[in-house]
Amino acid sequence: MQATVHEIDPATGAGSVITDNGRVLPFDADVVAAANLRHLRVGQRLHLELAGGAISRLWIEGVGPGQRIR
Repeated sequence: MQATVHEIDPATGAGSVITDNGRVLPFDADVVAAANLRHLRVGQRLHLELAGGAISRLWIEGVGPGQRIR
């Protein structure tokens, strides 16, 4: 699923995204830390996975092992 960063708290690393179908979903700083994303900004495009209705994984296409830029 794809989404856009809606809010980000630079102090905590937590924030929210807006999915392409309009849902606002919060994410924890732990999810950002696990993805090794250091400088998220409002408006940035991300891919995400959900588990139990919560964001379990975030990544940027083309960044990371096995990823290619399209």
